[in-house]
Amino acid sequence: AGPVANWGLVGSAVYDALNKGPEIISLPMTGTMVVYSSLFIRFAWAVQPRNYLLFACHTFNVGAQLNQLRRALEYKIKNEPGAEAEIKQYGLQAAAVGAGVLGTLAVSTPLQNAIVNNSVLPSAVKSFAAHPAGPFQIHFWAPTFKWALSLANLADIDRPTDKISLSQVTALTATGVIWSRYSMVINPVNYNLMAVNIALGSSSGYHLFRKIKADYL
Repeated sequence: AGPVANWGLVGSAVYDALNKGPEIISLPMTGTMVVYSSLFIRFAWAVQPRNYLLFACHTFNVGAQLNQLRRALEYKIKNEPGAEAEIKQYGLQAAAVGAGVLGTLAVSTPLQNAIVNNSVLPSAVKSFAAHPAGPFQIHFWAPTFKWALSLANLADIDRPTDKISLSQVTALTATGVIWSRYSMVINPVNYNLMAVNIALGSSSGYHLFRKIKADYL
């Protein structure tokens, strides 16, 4: 059910691209989902049992979200004064994140070995560093980055409801709820993944409630 739920994100992006204007696209959420799905492509390959459905889902989602990102940027440049400066700032932030990720990957193995083999550090620290869902594994970083989706929801906390995508917040809410359970049945069991999905389901559910209340109640 977990991987199937994530196809809702792909379906939402495709539906909005075909049927909705670019004004409803949230740049913080869309940009975050590009990075999130890129990390989960690797997560889907590393998790046991290997999850080809999840791998395909996030591969498609990267493409779908990049298309939405393109539409949003074109709309902002055309319709909003000063948008180019804002977009440049987003670009610098994305470059900083990318540099940080590459730097972390470059030093991760020697740093992990140094911590695990250190005779001074407490055993709890060394065990955490060596754990299969610890800070040197994709099992840690993919769920950890998923917190950024909830942060993007917070960035959109006052977003006008007419600029909220109903399909997107519905898909995000469903993903958060279903993955809260899925995180407990994969190997290794991932409490970080459970917590981040509870937060995602709650924050997206808030926007879903706002949208339904404004449009249908």
